Amino acid sequence: MANLKDIRDRIKSVKAIQQVTSAMKMVAAAKLRRAQERMEQARPYSKRLQGVIENLLPDVDRGMLDLLEMREIKRVGYLVVTSDRGLAGSFNTSVIKKTELEIAEIGKENADLFCIGKKGRDHFKKRNYTIIEDHVEFWNELDFNHAVKFGNGIISHFLTGKVDEIRVVYNWFKNVGVQEISLEQLLPLSFSDEIKSYGNRIFEPSKKEIVQSLIPRHLNIQVWKYLLESYASEQAARMVAMENATENAGDMIKSLQLEFNKARQSAITTEMLEIVGGAEALVT
Repeated sequence: MANLKDIRDRIKSVKAIQQVTSAMKMVAAAKLRRAQERMEQARPYSKRLQGVIENLLPDVDRGMLDLLEMREIKRVGYLVVTSDRGLAGSFNTSVIKKTELEIAEIGKENADLFCIGKKGRDHFKKRNYTIIEDHVEFWNELDFNHAVKFGNGIISHFLTGKVDEIRVVYNWFKNVGVQEISLEQLLPLSFSDEIKSYGNRIFEPSKKEIVQSLIPRHLNIQVWKYLLESYASEQAARMVAMENATENAGDMIKSLQLEFNKARQSAITTEMLEIVGGAEALVT
């Protein structure tokens, strides 16, 4: 059994850790509220614009815009959205594992990566994946300009023919307790077979002007959606992880306190037996 000083030191150490995890939980909760508000404000616009694009595509000649060009899939680009910091449960590892599984199907040599977040970048860089761009240390100042900047780099890579398809791996925010790994195709744009073509539609302005205006905007909005969903998911995952850590620290403190009490009682009993034994020895 550990001595009283060791147990007392462990209790003090665990209490200090508990204070840190509790503070991190509160910080994550505050950030989550703001992130969730921004995400929920952007969702309706993103969803509506995507619906407009999906209904427009069946009536559009794919030769009208290079972003619509369908090619034989020889090389794929992956936009991988992770965080800069850890202590968020399986938030980052789930994205990384999903990306690795996807890349394994086409071969590591046929994949280009666009890494958003330090955790994803560091992981793939150490394993010698081909990283075209990486963007880190911007989450605390996240705004739409970041989405435009990242989107332009991805679009340029596709338009120059360096990849034949762009896929995105990120965390989709379902609720505070659940964040789901999502894999989406960003480029070329596609639509469901259930959506029918209406050949007699009248476009104002022209169909070409609408396509050239809406589709680049749609792509930037999609990248913005990935950033907002991922940031909200990160804060939710960290808040839950820190809450669990705080509770675990509390359970550990109770266990150590019980161990401390037992050790102290044992020490007192031993001391009493020694006193009694010494007194008996004097009498005899």
